Amino acid sequence: MKSYFDLKGQVAIITGCSTGLGVQMAKALANQGANIVAVARRQELIEAVAKELKDTFGVETMAVRCDITDTNAVNAMVKSVMEKFGRIDILINNAGTGAVAPAEDITDDQFYNEINIDLYGTFRVARAVAKQAMIPAKYGRIINIASMYGLVGNKVAPSSPYHAAKGGVVNLTRALASEWGKYNITVNAICPGYFYSPLTKETLDSDFFQQNAQTMIPLSRYGQEGELDTAAIFLSSKASSYVTGVALPVDGGYTAM
Repeated sequence: MKSYFDLKGQVAIITGCSTGLGVQMAKALANQGANIVAVARRQELIEAVAKELKDTFGVETMAVRCDITDTNAVNAMVKSVMEKFGRIDILINNAGTGAVAPAEDITDDQFYNEINIDLYGTFRVARAVAKQAMIPAKYGRIINIASMYGLVGNKVAPSSPYHAAKGGVVNLTRALASEWGKYNITVNAICPGYFYSPLTKETLDSDFFQQNAQTMIPLSRYGQEGELDTAAIFLSSKASSYVTGVALPVDGGYTAM
């Protein structure tokens, strides 16, 4: 019997792996046997995540504190992973932020911060991982977490810097896929819609957002825990070897309308 999505022995770096979707995807990959490197800025949180993954799934883990806006820190993080594991097969660029305000009130600092974290941060980590690990190995799976708002605009939550940054991530994904395909590295983006998390539950359960789901989302609801996992597993696996440069919406159909 063929196991299409077996990741046993592979090493995956996941940024923004302290809470929310980052932790969910880390659990999904660990469940398939991948060793996990949890990367974020809050050391105590990533250490707890790494311990839980090791205890639950029996995989090797590593917690590395890293600010993805610091090039030297990113390069050092990747170097430390290579020193421990000797390989990096999978990178999920999940770290991000989001400024919500009318465009006319967005400050220069807010716009710069968004681009620096969501777009430039994604590039910094991808560059370091490709250069130190994937290009020499002639193999890699890079998944950039963009957003459905990297594909469309919106009237519900004005966030022009976020749209600009995530739109940049989508086309950066295409550019890197085009450049690094010759090294057998695939680069894809996942574009999530709204997902329930401890931070979003109250907002998404409000009357306004429930009505918005009925109007704007063909499946008439928001994403539940676990519904992003299979997309991440597929794009991380060898089964996706002929898929690259794709922006995959996981949004209940929001961007179909």
